[in-house]
Amino acid sequence: MLKFVVLSFRAVESQSEGQCAPVDSLWRRYSEFELLRNYLSVTYPHIVVPPLPEKRAEFVWHKLSADNMDPDFVERRRIGLENFLLRVASHPVLCQDKIFYSFLTQEGGWKEMVNETGFQLKADSRLKALNATFRVKNPDKRFTELKHYSDELQSVISHLLRVRARVADRLYGVYKVHGNYGRVFSEWSAIEKEMGDGLQSAGHHMDVYAASIDDILEEEEHYADQLKEYLFYAEALRAVCRKHELMQYDLEMAAQDLTSKKQQCEELATGTVRTFSLKGMTSKLFGQETPEQREAKIKVLEEQIQEGEEQLKSKNLEGRDFVKSAWADIERFKEQKNHDLKEALISYAVMQISMCKKGIQVWTNAKECFSKM
Repeated sequence: MLKFVVLSFRAVESQSEGQCAPVDSLWRRYSEFELLRNYLSVTYPHIVVPPLPEKRAEFVWHKLSADNMDPDFVERRRIGLENFLLRVASHPVLCQDKIFYSFLTQEGGWKEMVNETGFQLKADSRLKALNATFRVKNPDKRFTELKHYSDELQSVISHLLRVRARVADRLYGVYKVHGNYGRVFSEWSAIEKEMGDGLQSAGHHMDVYAASIDDILEEEEHYADQLKEYLFYAEALRAVCRKHELMQYDLEMAAQDLTSKKQQCEELATGTVRTFSLKGMTSKLFGQETPEQREAKIKVLEEQIQEGEEQLKSKNLEGRDFVKSAWADIERFKEQKNHDLKEALISYAVMQISMCKKGIQVWTNAKECFSKM
C-alpha cells in the first residue's frame, strides 16, 4: 500500500554557514500536504490558496478504477501534489513562507515549526466563528458577487466533468466495436482464399485501434484533473469571501457595541433613559444610584469607549488592508485561471482531433487492404 509521495527538490538559495544543506528528496504523506495547506490558509486569509488534488477519485469514468490505491490514480495524485507545490512556489507571497521552505527541505522538524506558530488555535477559533450563524448588515458587493461566481464555476465544471465521462463511455464503446470488426474480419479471412490476406490485415488495424482506447482515456483523465483543480479552486475562492464576511461581521459588532456604550454613558450623564432596559427598571424599583456610583460607572464607560474607538479604528484599517490584498490576489488568480483553462481546453480539443484522425487513418488503411483483395 502506497502511503507516501516522493518530493524532489534542489535548493537554489545559498546556505549560511553551519546550516545543513537540504536533502535531494523527501517522503511526504498526503496528510502532511493537508497540514501545510491548512497552515497557509489560516496564515494568509486574503490569499486564494491553491487546492490539493482529490484524495479519493471523483467524477471518474466508470470503466476506470476508482480504487484510491490504483497505480494510475496514485500517479495522477502525485502529479497533482507536485502541481500544488509549484503553485505555491510560484506565488509571490506564499513562496517566501519559512514553513513552506522547511516542508521542502527538512526531513523532520517542520511539523514542530508549524505547531509553534499557534495556527491551529486560530484555525479552531475561525472555524467556530464561520460555523456560527451570523448575517452581515452591509456586505461588500464585490465579495458577494465573487461568492456567487465561485458557486456557478463549481456547478459548471461539475457538469462538464459529468458530460466528459458520458462522452468517454460512448467513445469507449465505439472503439471496442472496432474490436468486433477485427474479430469478424479475422474469422472471415479463414474461409476466403483470395480475399483472406486483405481481410486479415484490415482486422489487424481494427484490433490495434480498439486496444488504443485504454491509453487514450487514461490521458483524458489528466485533462479532467486540470478541470478538477479549478473545481476545488472554487472552494478556495469562497473561503476568502467567508473570511471577509467574518471580518465585516466583527467590525459591525464592534461598532454596535461602541454605540451602545456611548448611549449608556450619555444616559448616566443626563439622567435620561432613551430605551427600556432591565437596569433602568431595577433603578426605579430599588432606588436611584448615588452620584458617586454614577460617576464611577461613567468613568468606566469612558475608558471602555476610548478602548472601543481604538479597536474599531484598528478593525477598519485591518479590513481595508484585507480587501486591498485579497482583491489583488483574486485578480492574479483570475489571470491564472483564464490562461490555464484556455490551455487545457485547447489541449483537450487537440486530443479529440487526434483521435478522429486516428479513426480516419484506420479506415483509410482498411480501404487499402480491401482494394488489394
